[in-house]
Formats: sequence, C-alpha cells, structure tokens
Amino acid sequence: MHDIHTHEPIANRLLLSLSPETLGRLRPNLEIEPLQRGQVIDRVDGKIENLHFVNRGLVSLVKTMRDGRSVEIGAVGIEGVTDPSALFGIETAIVETIVQVPGTAFRVPLEAVVREMTGNPDFRCTMKKYVRFAISEIAQTAACNRLHALEERCCRWLLIAHDSAMSDTFPLTHEFLAMMLGAQRAGVSVAAGILQKAGFIRYVRGSVTITNRTGLEKGSCECYASVMAELDRLFT
Repeated sequence: MHDIHTHEPIANRLLLSLSPETLGRLRPNLEIEPLQRGQVIDRVDGKIENLHFVNRGLVSLVKTMRDGRSVEIGAVGIEGVTDPSALFGIETAIVETIVQVPGTAFRVPLEAVVREMTGNPDFRCTMKKYVRFAISEIAQTAACNRLHALEERCCRWLLIAHDSAMSDTFPLTHEFLAMMLGAQRAGVSVAAGILQKAGFIRYVRGSVTITNRTGLEKGSCECYASVMAELDRLFT
C-alpha cells in the first residue's frame, strides 16, 4: 500500500488505482479525517467544498421525505468518494451524506481534484468511470429496495458494511439499519434475529459481528454480486 504524510496507509481503492504521478500530485491536498457515526458530511443543497475518499467505514447517501422518514439510496465505502457529481459542475449536494459505520476518510478540496482532472485525461477518465459506477449502484439499490425480501436486503447491507468496516465487528443499531433499508424497525429486528439464529451474525448492544460471511453471501439477493462485478470492471 502507498503511505501518506498522515501515516495512515491508503486502503481506498479509487486512490490506490491512480498512477504514482497522479497520486503524488494529489498527496499534498489529502488530509485524514475521523468519521463518527451519525456525522453529516454534506447536507441537501449545501455547497460541496471537499470530497471524502473513504479509507475505512461506510457513508450512506440518504433521502429524507417531508414527513421525516429517511431511506438509503446508495453507499460509499473504501471503493469510492463522496459527491463525485461535484467534479462535473454540480456544486451543491443532491442528498444527505451521513456516516453509518465509523472510520476515516481522506478529505481533499474539490478545487484540487477538479484542477487535476483538467490537466490529466487518465484521471478524468477514472473519475467518469467512478461516476458511472455510483449511478449504477443507486439504480441497483432502488430496484433492490422495491423487489427483494427484507432478509436478503439485510444480508446485502451487512456484506457492504463488512467490506468497508475492515473489521468483523462494527456498531449498528436496529433503528439505523431500518432507516437504511426503508423498513419498519420490527421487521428489521425479526430479519436480524433470523440471521443470528442461522449463525451468520452476532448482535449485542448496538454492535454486530459477522460470524459467517459465506452464509450472508448465500442469503443475499443478486444485488451484492452485481455491485461487486461492476467494481471489478471499474478497477481493471
């Protein structure tokens, strides 16, 4: 792995995919930032001044309705960056960006990334490919929330969180999971109970431990594998 002036190794796949020259030019602008659960990185219609390359943890893209109910429409983990649409002239946030699994991110001023894109066709191509992936994931999430069973969706979300938490154990409440899945808390509690009884997870006092990842993969809908395949195309 590359190392950086903050002494935290880079785990973000998008940064790791860059050429040494491109990363070298971005390096002075990268600043490590702790991510706390519930932290709002960007608010709807707020000006986007920084991008966050997630290095550990999970950030959710959340749509909130007039009655206050919220649902996750996408997520950013160690594969990507928050608010990539800002790179193409959309300067205000379309949805809320909220930390769900704590960790760290490399924060970089938007203008520094745009400047590098302007003079670097390869980097611009990489970021355009990532935007395509981000849109694809949002579409997959929308279809998943509408068409797939709650238990399958729960498995999918836990797998995504596990990938980016970089730990088998991470904080998670049923309330948060219900919001992410657009479901009632009672239904999520039943689904989580089924997964725990099957030996896939262990849930204790707001913390979940993945105990059988293979079981979660078998229990998930097609969406997790589809997103992973799209990621592989992005980084090859």
